[in-house]
Amino acid sequence: MTSPDAVVIGVDFGTLSGRALVVRVSDGAELGTAVQEYRHAVMDSTLTAHQGEPLPPDWALQLPADYVDVLKNAVPAALEAAGVSADQVIGIGTDFTACTMVPTTADGTPLNELPTFADRPHAYAKLWKHHAAQGQADRINALAHSRGEAWINRYGGFISSEWEFAKGLQILEEDPEVYAAIDHWVETADWIVWQLTGRYVRNACTAGYKGIYQDGAYPSKDFLAALNPGFEGFVEDKLDHEIGQLGDRAGALSAEAAAWTGLPEGIAVAVGNVDAHVTAPAADAVESGQMVAIMGTSTCHVMNADVLAEVPGMCGVVDGGILAGAWGYEAGQSGVGDIFAWYVQNQVPGAYAEEAASRGLSLHELLTEKAETQPVGAHGLVALDWHSGNRSVLVDHELSGLIVGLTLSTRPEDVYRALVEATAFGTRTIIEAFDASGVPVRELVVAGGLLKNRFLMQLYSDITKLPISTITSDQGPALGSAIHAAVAAGTYPDVRSAAPVMGGRVVEAYTPDPAAAKAYDALFAEYRALHDHFGRGGDDIMRRLKRIRREAHAAQGAGSTATDADVAVSAQTQEARA
Repeated sequence: MTSPDAVVIGVDFGTLSGRALVVRVSDGAELGTAVQEYRHAVMDSTLTAHQGEPLPPDWALQLPADYVDVLKNAVPAALEAAGVSADQVIGIGTDFTACTMVPTTADGTPLNELPTFADRPHAYAKLWKHHAAQGQADRINALAHSRGEAWINRYGGFISSEWEFAKGLQILEEDPEVYAAIDHWVETADWIVWQLTGRYVRNACTAGYKGIYQDGAYPSKDFLAALNPGFEGFVEDKLDHEIGQLGDRAGALSAEAAAWTGLPEGIAVAVGNVDAHVTAPAADAVESGQMVAIMGTSTCHVMNADVLAEVPGMCGVVDGGILAGAWGYEAGQSGVGDIFAWYVQNQVPGAYAEEAASRGLSLHELLTEKAETQPVGAHGLVALDWHSGNRSVLVDHELSGLIVGLTLSTRPEDVYRALVEATAFGTRTIIEAFDASGVPVRELVVAGGLLKNRFLMQLYSDITKLPISTITSDQGPALGSAIHAAVAAGTYPDVRSAAPVMGGRVVEAYTPDPAAAKAYDALFAEYRALHDHFGRGGDDIMRRLKRIRREAHAAQGAGSTATDADVAVSAQTQEARA
């Protein structure tokens, strides 16, 4: 029987930092937390981990050693903050951004740690928002549709440039020597568990959503060879591995990892997971129709259902992808909080910064205050939320942001509000795609840092016309990982039974305002018109501008131009979207 004082550790590896959370198993009480920033953050312009070599556009790399530093620093610090002893800890669970990939040797050593490859960008971990493999993704999609591959429909018709196959193909075609050296092409969600246990186990979540693993199989060797003859053995040689189910025990904490963390050797280590998907039980939202939106830098939408359906533009549907015994659906938006941060950091005049400072407000708070009093539509603007491409429902990272309606009287708060509205319109587009496909959304449950903005939450409720519930924890992913650790340690029989005890949400914290909801319908119609025109083949200008940008960088030796074949495949992909 588990002691009432027993605790578990949840570790959430985000885009810029990792957070450890100590949680009491009996009731989900959060006892202590600590954060470790990644020393090298995101390398998206220069390879700062080596000698600062410039990187091409749309790259985003990380250093795997920064993830280990989280285990060495944040876990002991969280224990100290919680005031509990290490011998009370019975398990540890982790979650990661996805799809973030690391190329390794047979023993799990990242290739960037080998002197031979320290100066080779392709040897580093490719963060989820590495979008430089869009050309490869386009070819995967075009070939899958031309061959009638059944698995493509499990992903809404499109494989993303963020995912395992596109990124792997990019390495083969741009640095064959690095590709040849890869023994394992590993999700960081699994790599960190490997470091904790000394045992490599793939998790069912990322294998299904990011690794095109459906009905017990990956894409065939014949399909891979048709993409590139050198890619034929990708699955067999570099990807395929034992798959562990969510909530299962991946192994025991090794002596080395125990020394890093200060935790007892031999405690349970849960199978790895994705930050968004572990959040569903943390919000006690694992039933059909409860869509969980984890809103931060980007937004990921996850939901369980008891039916299998093909939803256009979804990121995937996986049996047991979120919860054993249910079909787990995923969709998402590549940029949300990132868009607001970009605007505040680059587009707001100094006078606003001075006013915010004098009043003790952040620029986000000041712009929200100025924007929230406007009647719906008063700014005369509509925007597209594609500054980091479109994950759902178009699955196209060659798309870019757009604002229509700017005049000489447009104020900063007008644009800020239009960008916030655009992200809500993007969420409504996703919800409507699910509803139309027979997977109805009845409750939107929000987690993540953006739920602190009450104006934004009410706006989302008005635009989606759904009640919004909010997670009770400020650390949703870390709490979710802790829940999985408790299950892996044997305290609960499964995640479904642990969720209502250790997780929680405020039901209907926000409800739609009927007048605002009706007013937003007119703006949403304009959003959808722009969405379909630029995203479904009406005008290819966004892709052309991306190509011109790459060519300009290539002229300086920092990138490569698109080939005629890439352009041809792009045209096929746009035709498929239309």
